[in-house]
Amino acid sequence: MNLRIKKLHSDAIIPSYAHEGDAGMDLFSLEKVVIEPNTQVSLATGIALEIPEGYVGLIWDKSGLSHKHRLKTFGGVVDAGYRGEVRIGIMNLSDTSYVFEKGHKIAQMLIQPVVSATITESDNLSDSSRGEGGFGSTGK
Repeated sequence: MNLRIKKLHSDAIIPSYAHEGDAGMDLFSLEKVVIEPNTQVSLATGIALEIPEGYVGLIWDKSGLSHKHRLKTFGGVVDAGYRGEVRIGIMNLSDTSYVFEKGHKIAQMLIQPVVSATITESDNLSDSSRGEGGFGSTGK
């Protein structure tokens, strides 16, 4: 698959895979941003994508940032038809400020196939072994 990427800013860094076989490509900050505790920001990447029809870009946390610094990405769906700048929403769930320097890795994106469902309203759903069991229904 060919993923076309357009730099919207001369300082933007083209996404890349850190290791051969990695599922996610790294996305990089275009600017220095300080995320204060319990706040959210939208970080610029300075890039736009042409994701092929039938695929989607899903933005996920960098595991080191989430586990070590409690930084959580959100709003991470980039549809094939979108041609604007990819921006990364990040929430700082810690009690410490975090600084993203220009050029730092901020998130990762997986390109995956899309399956579109045919949506049908129904008065009844089939039975299953789980039934209506929800949160915590399988025990500890």
